[in-house]
Amino acid sequence: MLASGGNAVDALLASAFTAFVTEGPLTGPAGAGFLLVHEPQGETMLLDCFFSVPEVGLGEMEEVVVDFEDAGSQLFHVGPGSVAVPGLVAGLEAVYRRFATWAWSDLVAPAIRLAREGVPCDEQRAFLHGVVEPIMRRDEGGRRVYGDASRVVTEELAGTLVRVAEVGAAAVAQLVPEYEADLAAYEVGVRAPLEARISGLDLRATPSPSRGGGVALRILEELARAGDSSAGDRAGAIQRGYDVSPSGPLTGTTHVSVMDESGIAAALSSTLGSGSGVFRGGAQLNNMLGELDVIGYGPHVPGDRLASMLTPTLVLEDGEPRLVLGSAGSVRLAGAIAQVAWDVVRRGTPLADAIAAPRMHVVGSTVHLEGGWPDAAALELGPGWEVVRWAGRNLFFGGVQAVARSADGSFDAAGDPRRGGFGMVVP
Repeated sequence: MLASGGNAVDALLASAFTAFVTEGPLTGPAGAGFLLVHEPQGETMLLDCFFSVPEVGLGEMEEVVVDFEDAGSQLFHVGPGSVAVPGLVAGLEAVYRRFATWAWSDLVAPAIRLAREGVPCDEQRAFLHGVVEPIMRRDEGGRRVYGDASRVVTEELAGTLVRVAEVGAAAVAQLVPEYEADLAAYEVGVRAPLEARISGLDLRATPSPSRGGGVALRILEELARAGDSSAGDRAGAIQRGYDVSPSGPLTGTTHVSVMDESGIAAALSSTLGSGSGVFRGGAQLNNMLGELDVIGYGPHVPGDRLASMLTPTLVLEDGEPRLVLGSAGSVRLAGAIAQVAWDVVRRGTPLADAIAAPRMHVVGSTVHLEGGWPDAAALELGPGWEVVRWAGRNLFFGGVQAVARSADGSFDAAGDPRRGGFGMVVP
């Protein structure tokens, strides 16, 4: 899209639709999320297209145990009763109307072509699919899509995407007709982003109903205060940044960051939760009503937005976008965003190196050190910390996707190797 003259929002939309095909366990037309767009020398707009509570749910929830290897096993709540009201396509439609330059159907077209071909499974997809197999192959629709371990069969999804190209967000009601009235009443929210000035830089992050933006900004403020000269400084900043320390499930999320030469910066974090295991039209429905560690145990009022940790994040220098990023990783994603942002803008670490660098996550007095931290880092933490060492990189520590622009106008882009991320600078 960028090479053909589209702007950052055109590119983001085409990427989002394509992710419905390539990252079906993480996002799709029954998903939801948050969109951030910064206009050149202008305002930053935050669109809330996150899940809302239905008037009446689809049925009962079921419990599924998923094995995440190093992270151990975790309990997920899936099935019809876990499905919340999705808002993602409505959000994409809203940002399209305001910022896009290409025709809507042309932005969906690449995803349709890819869906008709199917997607081969690379190493990262094979690992993810193996982990969430009990959810993805729960019903016959999921088995049609994910029954072949070497390839994702997405031809059925192509038909759903054709309807999205034809009628936009109205196509979602055909996937979840039980929620037709809820979807008709759903409104994309325009929120004022959270703002902070840290070490001479201006930051924008996602406000309520997301808690992630506040956590990421607090961690960065604490890092600036502490100086981040040791592993102990970083652990303390992360600990203080999280007011509470939920563990949370490994919620599936995908993120897209884009900047263009005009100065538009755009970012989208979207999710299906961990997925409900209910498939319709080749697409998996969400399980956000079952993400109890994130949304709480209720009661939930019909029409209300559910809680989230997703936070597309922007760093501005003298009013110009310097870095736009976001992450997967449930409650851990705020810490991942803060660590990468700090390393890029304050330590001067090249973007790909900052994303690939080992991370830490803090839960109370427990510090999880990803594989790659030197032995000295554990010693630097000092007394009072329980240290959990991880053998290698792991998707537990998030999946940051980012674009940076330097003062001379040159771009850099990088994706997270933990989740098969990819970055590209278009000549």
